[in-house]
Amino acid sequence: MNSGGKWDAVLALAQGHHARRVRPLGEREIAGHRVKPYGIEAPGRTVGEAEAAPALALAADHLAAGRHRGSLGLAVLLVHAGGDGDYVLVHTWTEGHMSDLAVWTGPAGRPDALRPGRAGLAPCVWEAAVLAHERESFVRHVLDGNGPAADRLAAWAADTLEGEVR
Repeated sequence: MNSGGKWDAVLALAQGHHARRVRPLGEREIAGHRVKPYGIEAPGRTVGEAEAAPALALAADHLAAGRHRGSLGLAVLLVHAGGDGDYVLVHTWTEGHMSDLAVWTGPAGRPDALRPGRAGLAPCVWEAAVLAHERESFVRHVLDGNGPAADRLAAWAADTLEGEVR
């Protein structure tokens, strides 16, 4: 079957695909939530405290209204220094086995220009890898875990992803 170039964009994407570094940035208490922040770094980019600070401020504003969205008080923050710009994602576990996701985007190195992502914007492949780990961690330690809530939450907080994701 001749694709007539139908899949050229997919092949171009595959040729440019590479690993990105992911590292935890240390659990935080933000707006009444236990938050596991991560940095995701495209080649040549880094996420340090200076890059994380604006993301933490966005997360605080978003999480402050969490109880109105049914938040359970547990969240994951992704600070992604991407190849084409910067991204901040706040993923919050909510009632009914659901979650809430907020995404901000902006030009690289311009945290003052971060704005809410367009309707329908979803995590990229690297962000999705971290969120998949976090979904498994939440299920394993919190939902299916044993013992008191404090022990389950401590196990969840300690279960972080670090290294390269593809």
